[in-house]
Amino acid sequence: MTNLEVSPQQEVCPPAPSGGTAGPCLQLWPEREVPLGGVRAMNVKRTLPQRGLPTIGAWCFLDSFGPDRTAMSVLPHPHIGLQTVTWPLAGHIRHRDSVGSDVVVRPGELNIMTAGHGVSHSEFAVLPGGGELPLQRGLQLWVALPDGDRHREPAFEQHRELPRAAGHGFTATVMVGELAGVASPATMFSPIVGADVSCEGDAVLPLNPGFEHGILVLDGGLAVDGQDLPAGPLGYLGTGRSELRMEARPGTRFLLIGGEPFGEELLMWWNFVGRTHDEVEQAREDWEAQAGLPDAETAAARYGLVPGHGPDAGAEAGRIPAPPLPGVRLTPRKRAVD
Repeated sequence: MTNLEVSPQQEVCPPAPSGGTAGPCLQLWPEREVPLGGVRAMNVKRTLPQRGLPTIGAWCFLDSFGPDRTAMSVLPHPHIGLQTVTWPLAGHIRHRDSVGSDVVVRPGELNIMTAGHGVSHSEFAVLPGGGELPLQRGLQLWVALPDGDRHREPAFEQHRELPRAAGHGFTATVMVGELAGVASPATMFSPIVGADVSCEGDAVLPLNPGFEHGILVLDGGLAVDGQDLPAGPLGYLGTGRSELRMEARPGTRFLLIGGEPFGEELLMWWNFVGRTHDEVEQAREDWEAQAGLPDAETAAARYGLVPGHGPDAGAEAGRIPAPPLPGVRLTPRKRAVD
């Protein structure tokens, strides 16, 4: 998935301290509505990155979209330095990429694309043969690759069956990492966890005390540490929690993300996660240089060729051009949750 903001700003994400915050907390970080415009013509609700909270572990980007009946239609676009994590909640999405993948992902299934030094992909809603477009709803997340892995070759994997964990008052699909002794088969490059959790009434969720965690309520609502956490804002839980005690409304469902505090400074712009302005500028130039190249040359270029999007592809022909870079070089800012 992609960030289709018309005028994206560079986000300087300072490193988290090795010890994270002083301990457990509950901070509510509001969602903000972002009009993506362009070919997808929809709004999303963004909760990462935030000023003061740029990352939770290696998680550096979190958008939720829907439920609505706007068909996803995202032409080829590039990524560097990250893993995309696609988790549909309603509707089916066709993913194609420059490493040769062509798959449909459905609710309960997981797509992970590792961009490494450069990859391109497209995503389109799978439309029925006739009648009304099905509801579309889902989550788009990015995971920053650590320095030792961010220049690796791109890769893609899909997991159609994921393990489930259960405990006091909860059940969970373990998307990535490990939760309650249950490990996902997904390939990740940092100590991390991501899970889709359902709970009701009194519930106790075991956590890794060395991780910082966040939760995004999708349906229902929770009370944590005597504080209400409704659907919408991102709840930051800090570090040092070996468990999370909750009182959940009926039908509550939430996303849990977490990981070891990420100790590297990031520079994020558009669909790129780099370290310096010059690196991001070069990534943009390399993408724009591919425009108009013959297929054979595009396939050998940095971001490769996404099959099915050539000049004869009709409505799916083309690519998403990179927006212009801001006219300033940014300096680091402080992480508010240090």
